[in-house]
Amino acid sequence: MKIDNLHIIRILSGFLTLIFASLINIFAQNTNPENTAFQINQHNTKLSDELVDLFISPPANAKPRVMWMWMGTSISKEGITRDLETLHEAGFGGTTMFSLTDVNTVFAYDFENSFQKNIVAWTEPWWELVRFAAEESKRLGMDFGMNNCPGYETSGGKWIPVEYSMQQICYSETAAEGGKPISLYIPKPTVDPRAVMLGPVHNPETGKLEKPVIPERNTYFKDIALLAIPDDNKPVSPDQIIDLTDKMNANNTVDCMLPEGKWTIYRFGHTTMGALIYPAQWKAAGFECDKMNPDAVSFHLDHIISESKKHLKDLVGNTFSHFHFDSYEAGNANWTPRMKEEFYARRGYDLTPYLLTFADKIFVDSIKTRQFKQDFNATVRDLHADVYFSIIQKKLHEANLIFSSEPYGGPWKEEDVLPKVDRVMTEFWTTNNRYTPYKVKPTIEAARKSGQNLIEAEAFSGQPSMSMWSETPHGLKAIGDEAFCEGINRFVLHRFTQQPYAEKYKPGVSMGQWGTHFDHTQTWWEHGKAMFKYWHRCQAMLLYGKNVDDPNAFKVVTNESNISLKSIQRSHQTIHFFFVANVSREQGNVICSFPYAGNKPELWDPVTTTIRDLPAYTIEDGRIHIPLNFSPSQSFFIVFRTPLSHKSSTLSLKNFPNHKVVKDISRDWSVTFDHRWGGPERPVLFSRLEDWTENTDKRIKYYSGTATYHKLFDCEETLLGKDIFVDLGHVKHIARVRVNGTDLGVVWCDPWMTKIPAEILKRNNNEILIEITNVWANRLIGDEQEPEDMEWGMADFGYGKFRYMKKFPDWFLNNQPRPSKGRYCFTTYNYFTRESPLIPSGLIGPVRLLLIDASTTVPLS
Repeated sequence: MKIDNLHIIRILSGFLTLIFASLINIFAQNTNPENTAFQINQHNTKLSDELVDLFISPPANAKPRVMWMWMGTSISKEGITRDLETLHEAGFGGTTMFSLTDVNTVFAYDFENSFQKNIVAWTEPWWELVRFAAEESKRLGMDFGMNNCPGYETSGGKWIPVEYSMQQICYSETAAEGGKPISLYIPKPTVDPRAVMLGPVHNPETGKLEKPVIPERNTYFKDIALLAIPDDNKPVSPDQIIDLTDKMNANNTVDCMLPEGKWTIYRFGHTTMGALIYPAQWKAAGFECDKMNPDAVSFHLDHIISESKKHLKDLVGNTFSHFHFDSYEAGNANWTPRMKEEFYARRGYDLTPYLLTFADKIFVDSIKTRQFKQDFNATVRDLHADVYFSIIQKKLHEANLIFSSEPYGGPWKEEDVLPKVDRVMTEFWTTNNRYTPYKVKPTIEAARKSGQNLIEAEAFSGQPSMSMWSETPHGLKAIGDEAFCEGINRFVLHRFTQQPYAEKYKPGVSMGQWGTHFDHTQTWWEHGKAMFKYWHRCQAMLLYGKNVDDPNAFKVVTNESNISLKSIQRSHQTIHFFFVANVSREQGNVICSFPYAGNKPELWDPVTTTIRDLPAYTIEDGRIHIPLNFSPSQSFFIVFRTPLSHKSSTLSLKNFPNHKVVKDISRDWSVTFDHRWGGPERPVLFSRLEDWTENTDKRIKYYSGTATYHKLFDCEETLLGKDIFVDLGHVKHIARVRVNGTDLGVVWCDPWMTKIPAEILKRNNNEILIEITNVWANRLIGDEQEPEDMEWGMADFGYGKFRYMKKFPDWFLNNQPRPSKGRYCFTTYNYFTRESPLIPSGLIGPVRLLLIDASTTVPLS
């Protein structure tokens, strides 16, 4: 090959570029947490490498989604646009809408006077708002779908007739005398008229919290069988049972002759359970459909699909992409009109004699009885899979719609139904500020068996004790990381509530007591976008390649600090990587072992978006042992994608640099609060950094929102031209840093530091601005020091005593000044009293400038 001067220049240019990139990487570990720029060493790879591209610029399919809660009548077009635009700007890919009651306080509750009285789910003008939401989603390029009925449980509505509702076996008992002809009246069974359902609702017709009376429970009845058995209190033998079903007359009498002795005649039939969908508006609440009846399921699916096509037209299958079926809480039906036929076809014998087990009768042959119960339950499971899930899949696919579901908790086997679901979801909670899975492992195992890669989660569902407008991105990080390690690779946040009011009404509408408050009215929503980007990047990586289920692949060799590490592995051809997360709230040093001794280890930090080598390691018995340092709740991807040039020990090198303090700037900050939310009107001098709640000024003590810390500092001549790090110390609860007008991004988790690029520092009067945002709790508690101007009800169902708004106050509906002048917040659910403890807030510090210790610089191999 001829080598000309131009070719030599290109070679030298490439070599210099490589050296420059390597030098940059020396200081890459703690760069700006929100910065999307990156540094990458280009050893045996190209920037076009698909995994690097995916890490730096995650694709749209990896964006998180939200469960979008429309609470009763609290919906407006202006609010819909504002919600969707803020979600789009924050990097979310789509929404799944739920139309619920006005407030969910375990039970369903409708406000006595509503925000917009004429809005009832699945009626006009509600559909007009749904159409508008779909059009806005299309404009923004976002995915949009909704739950398949009002409420979140489960499948039904006003359109379900009683014969298509969930059914329950019932029976009556009539004494009879044998040995002579009889013509005996056999009454229909009577049952408790109240609905058989999981929880109560607020019944506006009675004003009570109760399981509602369903008249059809005692007006709708269909016969199954009429059986007579000896009344001798002995176990029943099948040959003693006399089937009188065909002897029953239309006038509810039976003409027959029984053998000598006393007999009991059982009239078996079925009626509706009366189970209602919930927590739906009272005017939208209807029967749950019979999930074992193909006619009922088809009727429900045909209705919701035809209604969506009627109102959304060309948007169905285009932007309006899916119907969702949430985790099952509808109760267990034990009958369906075709049960006898289905049971015989699937089990090969008649179930009629064994109906007596539903009347608690004991059979002589306990083995056959036990076998029948197993066979009956298996038939119920089969029917849910073959009828409910199969028809949903078929009908939605015919309409070009996606079947989204949390396919667990019901009377079926997950492995039977999960292959029929297009978007599989599981769920996890934030109980006790810890990751709390619900049916996660069996769902993921079944999904992987059926070859599904995308596994979504109803993410960060919160009980009120953990979700009191007190959640923080830093507190959520370890919980989300542990969910990633379980195998979840796309979050659907629970929850994001439709906020229809003007911006002055914050925090605004709540889902009642449930869910983490991922609302754009959150104090930290703007700064929290850094966390959303982190999730987007992690999800992109965890959707790449295939999961590797090898419990021995990742090992912790030494753990002096006893931190808790979780991991998950993905591979694609010759690329292997692990997501390793410290799910404890402590820092520590560990040595971790991986089975890829022939590959060079790299650390990819999804918070800072940096990629660098891990030059310190040893190789033993075909495994590579790598020293790793973790801050509290910190996580990394450990990537193996290029061959290792040498396999000797390199423990003389360092994987993580040490920092030394070169300047403390913790004193004399000027702090500006937002007086519109109760803060001081003028900047306040903090001679030392302190918790806002310890301040004697109530305007600071109860402040919630963002405050800006400002000061000037000088920089010693010896530090100029070097990359300096600013360490914020303790932050309550999220920060954005600017130095000399340059935005250094958001710092939202450990380690609480960011880099100040060398070129922006000067000798004197460097200006640093730190925006600190806390949570809403303190302002809400501060408001409780003032007189009430709203009417509250009390919710107390084992989750703590909290107050829900009973009705919109007149001053709100009439857009008048609120009577209680010292109150700043407006919300539909109240967790606090005037005595509630405040949450530490502000920049606690110390704030220090750091320099990487040259003796511990991380070299590149």
